[in-house]
Amino acid sequence: MSSAIDDAIAHAVDVLRAGGLVAFPTETVYGLGADASNPDAVKKIYAAKGRPRNHPLIVHLASGRQVADWASDIPETGKRLARRFWPGPLTLIFKRAAHVNDLVTGGQDTIALRVPSHPAAHTLLAAFGGGIAAPSANRYGRVSATTAEHVRAEFGSTVDCVLDGGACPVGIESTIVDVSGARPALLRPGSITAADIEALVGAPLAPAGPASPRAPGTLPKHYAPQTPLMLLEPDLILELASSMTRQGHNVAVLARSALQPLHSGITWIAAPHDAPQYAHDLYANLRQLDRAGCAAILVEQPPLEPAWAAVHDRLTRAAAGSAAPDAT
Repeated sequence: MSSAIDDAIAHAVDVLRAGGLVAFPTETVYGLGADASNPDAVKKIYAAKGRPRNHPLIVHLASGRQVADWASDIPETGKRLARRFWPGPLTLIFKRAAHVNDLVTGGQDTIALRVPSHPAAHTLLAAFGGGIAAPSANRYGRVSATTAEHVRAEFGSTVDCVLDGGACPVGIESTIVDVSGARPALLRPGSITAADIEALVGAPLAPAGPASPRAPGTLPKHYAPQTPLMLLEPDLILELASSMTRQGHNVAVLARSALQPLHSGITWIAAPHDAPQYAHDLYANLRQLDRAGCAAILVEQPPLEPAWAAVHDRLTRAAAGSAAPDAT
């Protein structure tokens, strides 16, 4: 590493040890981090994001060997998943250790743990030595940050230190699997798919249910831009965009085609056709469309295929409760 990177990591560690907030890149999205063992520091995360305190955080670790510092029970399934997918975009939920404070767990008897693979995150975690509690670095319920510029635009000087690691390579949040119960359950889809996990554990994953632990990013309305977002079939996008512009509304569109209506007042982004690249670009695209000053964001429904499950999850939550004004 260069001396500049070394200095940036050293400064970030100093900020964490002093109880401050550090935004840092992971392979999924940027995290807003604080010392997970310092309740006063963790409170700053909730205050900065406007996040309810019963919504748990993910604790990021440098190594799977640190799981025993945070979890009271580590089942064999959890060990196998950690060996296969860590470091990487998988969060595992275990029964918590007794000493873990309620601010990290949202008051539950479980804890969410992850070992990220991004080099900057790994270097930071190794230098810090402890767990870093870090939800996504954005206001609660809003579009996640995938660049340092997104973080700065979201928080300004509220965050004490922003480590710039470029654009996050995955671009959507980690897969979350609960291994605290009798049967592993998928609580949030991500780039590691249900099929990937089921192939390893040799059995179907249970769905999330009423008895499942609360997990980050699983509320009905989440990942949402400030502009109302609607998820539509391709032919309906063309029809609605044309109708709204005729009524004098500016419209933003995220489609999988460059073919757009010949009307003024449309901001159009043609998204990638493959699921990984679409996911990588998704939040940057939504942020760009959100800045366009339009009445609504119209998003073309992606393919109904397993490879698109995580994208569907994020877009469905982003669209929850939204309706385009005067869309009829």
